[in-house]
Order: sequence, then structure tokens, then C-alpha cells
Amino acid sequence: MRKPELLIPASSLEVLKTAVIFGADAVYIGGEAFSLRAKAKNFSKEDMAAGIAFAHEHGALVYVTANILAHNYDMEAAAEYFKELAVLKPDAIIVSDPGMIMLAKANCPEIEIHLSTQANNTNYMTYRFWYEQGIKRVVSARELSLREIKQIREAIPDDMEIESFIHGAMCISYSGRCLLSNYFTGRDANRGACTHPCRWKYAVVEESRPGEYLPVYENERGTYIFNSKDLCMIEHVPEMVDAGIDSFKIEGRMKTALYVATVARTYRKAIDAYFESQEAYEKLLPWCREEISKCTYRQFTTGFYFGKPDETTQIYDSNTYEQDYIYLGIVEDVASAGDAQQPGGCIVSVEQRNKFSVGEMIEIMKPDGSNLEVEVLSIRNEDGQEQESAPHPQQKLKVTLSGQAEKYDILRKKGNKE
Repeated sequence: MRKPELLIPASSLEVLKTAVIFGADAVYIGGEAFSLRAKAKNFSKEDMAAGIAFAHEHGALVYVTANILAHNYDMEAAAEYFKELAVLKPDAIIVSDPGMIMLAKANCPEIEIHLSTQANNTNYMTYRFWYEQGIKRVVSARELSLREIKQIREAIPDDMEIESFIHGAMCISYSGRCLLSNYFTGRDANRGACTHPCRWKYAVVEESRPGEYLPVYENERGTYIFNSKDLCMIEHVPEMVDAGIDSFKIEGRMKTALYVATVARTYRKAIDAYFESQEAYEKLLPWCREEISKCTYRQFTTGFYFGKPDETTQIYDSNTYEQDYIYLGIVEDVASAGDAQQPGGCIVSVEQRNKFSVGEMIEIMKPDGSNLEVEVLSIRNEDGQEQESAPHPQQKLKVTLSGQAEKYDILRKKGNKE
């Protein structure tokens, strides 16, 4: 029985480090070009080099996405980009376009190529075809059931790897190939500029009654007919393993460090518990369910894994997120415990992400799975001035806490984002 890789997304160097510290076996990132998440922060060459070095120092791998559907005018720049990647030496490049595959082979031949889900990989003959082209890993189409993935596993070479999504946002489209964004706004989802029109509210207009908008379902809110719930398979790790999947992929290269830390830590512990014993996994599940709900999500579905989903299992009748916890920042450094205002406390350096105040109870989220509730005793800005609250994101702060934190711990608090 193969123990699957846990593959986590990262939008920035900060988030990559979080993913690795909180349990990722591998991280996938986008560079400044040719990635399907143009609105993510993405990685400069310098950050990519630093991220690859950090991951390798901690025994993790880094894959770089270059999975746009390329046009003629992309070819020359793409060739130069792959030459740069040959120097940076990520562990794999994720592509979907055959032309981009040819360029990658020619310009960085020593780097492994993984085939993106955008390539519509729905049957074992497709997998065999790509294996003959030198592709050793294929990301399965999201339309596949676990039964179909297991059939593919049995029909392809043993050394060929299957990567499948286990958690994250779903598209109402075929393997992510959506034209709505391009049609409405001129921004092409297949080139990384999606405006997410599938999350918008829609109504029906009858031809002879222009201007009279009828909700698709008869209620006061209308409906969100293209908007999907988020995939969550935390309760089905055994079935995913049984299907022969080699890499469990989390979606979310636009998400915060809190999201990444939460899903990485939860799935890490779930996978490890299952490979310890079925009993250990089942005992851990209540904790997993509670923890996974502490990151931003749209309600959960199992997608297509147990057959074609119906409107109750996939369609989400709102465009709002569930958000029980707010991301406050990552602990960047810890001062001497003797400098704290009470025994057992500590002073941490943090770049603030959301508002919090002196006297609030917040939570320190640790990579080992533990959560420590502490009080905020004081806040100082970069000039050393004390302040009662931290209302403005991106501030560099010195925060005194009533309990012990360590570098890379996540700070969060319960409540809705302000």
C-alpha cells in the first residue's frame, strides 16, 4: 500500500514555509508567468530560489506550475522561462499544453514534468499515451470517481503516478476549462486571470418580459447556479488510498497562510494516523472535522468521487464563505521569555494580517496539532510605541502573549473578519 504524498499550494514564500513546517511533503507554486493563478502573489526568481532551498532543507519538494493554454505569442518567452527553471531546479513542472511540454523537454530536460488536470485526463488510455511521451505523473480530471481512478491505476504502469485533488474549491466546468470569465470580462481563466463569475448571483429573464428578473429557484435570494461547494475528503482518506492515488493535492494558491497551515496539518495527521491503523484514523476524525472547519470554505462536498453529484451535494446557494477563525499572522521571531510581562509568556514578532486588540484571547496554532489559547498582553508598533489594538493590516508588531509561541506558529482568533 503506497503512502501518498501530501501536496500543498503556496502563493508566496511566507506561505511556502508555512506549508512545509505544517506537514507538506511537496508544495506547488507559480512563477511570475504562465501560471493559472495570475492574481496570486506568485514567486519572483529570487523567492523561488529561496523557497526551493527552504523546502529541500526540510525534506520537501517544490513543483512549479506553467499550465496555461498557450498561444503563439507565448512560445518564445516560455522557452526562456524554462531555461530559468533549469537553473533554479524545482523538482517538477506542472503543464497542460503539449507545446509547453515540448518546450520544457527542450529547455529543462532534467526536470520532471507533471501533466495538469487542465489536460482533461479521464481514462487509462490517456494516461498511457502521456507515459509514452515521458510523463510519469498525471493529475486526474475532477470528473472522475474513485472507482474510475482505481481502474486507471490497474491499467497503467506501476511506476506512473496519479495525483488527485483531496480538498479545495471546485469549478462548475470541465476540468477547470471555463469560458465564463472571458465572455463576461475579457479575462481568460485558461490564462490565469479568472474573475470567478461562477460565484455570482444569476436570474432568468423571459424573452417577452425584458427587465423582469426571475430567480432560478423560487426564493427571495435567487440562486448561484454555477457556484460549487468546496471539496473535502478528510473523512475518506482510506478510500483515496485504496484507489491507488500517489499524491493528495490541496487546491488553494490564492489562500492565506492560515488556510494552508490548517489543511496541511489536518491532512498530515489524518494520513499518518491511517497508516498507523484504521483505529487511530477513526479516533482522530472528530479532531479533523473540527480543525478543517476553522479555515475559510464554502461548505463541503465529496465532488465526483462517489458518482455524479447532484444539486444538493455540489451546488452552493450562496456566494459567501464560512469563516469561523480569522488569520492574524505568522510568528516570525520570538524574544527572550524573560522579557515577557508574566512567567511563561513570550514576545513575538509578527506581521499583522487582521485586527486584534490587547486583552483579547487568541489561539496559537502549532505544527504538531496542538492549539494554545493565550491572552494578548501588549502590542508595540515598529517604533516601539504601545497601542491598544492593531487595526491596520501589514504592520510589523511586537506582541506580548501569555503563553509560549515558536517561530512559524500561526496566530488566529475566533470570529468573523472585520
